[in-house]
Amino acid sequence: MKHTKGEKVFQVFNIIIMLLVCCLMVYPYLNQVAISFNEGIDAMKGGIGIFPREFTWANYKAIFSTKSMYTGAVVSVSITVLHTLLCLVVLFASAYGITRRGLPYRRGLTLFLMLPCYVSAGVVPTYIIYRYLGLINSYWIYILPGCFSFYNMVILRSFLQELPASIEESAKLDGANDIQIMYKIALPLSKPVLATITLWVAVGRWNNWTDAMMYITDRKLFPLSYIMMQLIKESSLAQQMADDSGMITSVAKPTPDTIKAATLVVTTLPIIMVYPFLQKYFIKGVTLGAVKG
Repeated sequence: MKHTKGEKVFQVFNIIIMLLVCCLMVYPYLNQVAISFNEGIDAMKGGIGIFPREFTWANYKAIFSTKSMYTGAVVSVSITVLHTLLCLVVLFASAYGITRRGLPYRRGLTLFLMLPCYVSAGVVPTYIIYRYLGLINSYWIYILPGCFSFYNMVILRSFLQELPASIEESAKLDGANDIQIMYKIALPLSKPVLATITLWVAVGRWNNWTDAMMYITDRKLFPLSYIMMQLIKESSLAQQMADDSGMITSVAKPTPDTIKAATLVVTTLPIIMVYPFLQKYFIKGVTLGAVKG
């Protein structure tokens, strides 16, 4: 098929614009990677692009020399996996139930589930509830709260509503009950939207450090994100004390800026490694799951 001159010009400009957008998206991350591998005092001068000016491993050594780093990594990986799996079970079961036309008070139940999106009890009542439930200083504080998200449930429900009704009718004619239809038909067909929700939930759980700050005092239960945040604060405080005393030259080579950059790389690398395997499902899930509200 031959393209007209106008179509060719449009394709060229489209490719150029998309390349520019890609560069704008990728450059900030590559810049942080370069800073993370750059010597701290030299990085304070600025002017670093996508390549380090004075290469060093000192920033990453400073991060991984922390004793709690490895226990924090184990905690982060385990809570991310368990929380994501539990979320998928709860969300899929609730979304599938809401789509059943024979469910009594279906609209009222949907409205009831939607109310917490607009009305929140606040931090203090939430803390009191968690304390009475025995979740304070507990590993399960990371996993049980937040398993249900109305927004994610709506996305999943919208996807399930788009599945042809003839598939369910054929399964019922073959003698399948609702549970069998749910796990043998609806679940396999929902892989795209489930992969999308998996990515959303896992990224949110992996990056969350506020739960540890508000509900955890046992250092053995600190996730990696909270340990990284503490490390950044400590390096910033050390830098400020050195600046106030006028002894900048005596500061260790890692600086707050290089520590932040190295922390960013360490915390985002697992997500970047997982995303390519979920990309095709992610795009399809977002598109199909957003057809209806």
